[in-house]
Amino acid sequence: MDAARTVVATGDGAVRILLVEDEDRLRDALSRGLRSEGHEVLGAHDGETGLRLASEGTFDVIVCDILVPRINGFQLCQRLRARRVATPILVLTAKDGEWDQAEALDAGADDYLTKPFSFVVLNAHLRALVRRSAGGAGEGAAMLHAGDVAVDFRTGVCTVAGAPVELSRREQALLGALLARPGEVVAKADLLRDVWGEGFDGDPNIVEVYIGYLRRKLDQPFGRRRIETVRGLGYRFNAEPPAR
Repeated sequence: MDAARTVVATGDGAVRILLVEDEDRLRDALSRGLRSEGHEVLGAHDGETGLRLASEGTFDVIVCDILVPRINGFQLCQRLRARRVATPILVLTAKDGEWDQAEALDAGADDYLTKPFSFVVLNAHLRALVRRSAGGAGEGAAMLHAGDVAVDFRTGVCTVAGAPVELSRREQALLGALLARPGEVVAKADLLRDVWGEGFDGDPNIVEVYIGYLRRKLDQPFGRRRIETVRGLGYRFNAEPPAR
């Protein structure tokens, strides 16, 4: 049996979750816990099945173990993003290291958790992902734009000078936090809170990493410097073209 589906009566705040996990006991335990929160869970025990289900169905969030058979979690993220599936992805990994976390994020994941973890922490991460996905830049905006850069959070489409630029959901959220306050310095602590959530306990330098991703996509190809570092204070989005 490729997938086991558990359907519950969903109420306010309930979400539909695809859980890709090959350890039966863990998958069953997580499913029971998520059911107790009122969510709907569709489980898959390998990456190939997860890819098919995620491509065919509609989910609010995908939870995927990195070390699943057939295709691993990294490959699953890459293939879903290549198919323009924008569903937020939370990866689970038994490997505790910066390189594994960075590889997951580079592959298209939006968040990660290292095993072992508590169900309370998992649930908090899921709530944060769904919140960011639904709320865009944290202000409930459907679209934000400044200068020649625009992000439509309903479709996940970002454009620069009219040209589409592909961003991950995390990159969209970070860009949205800057676009919401063009010309203002946004503190690193504020970006961590708004984009990664109040309970984020990872390396705060993740902000610099993602600022670098945005610069490579928004600035370098267009010969502009839109995202400025204000040393000791934070970052500023410069919507005005440089003076000639």
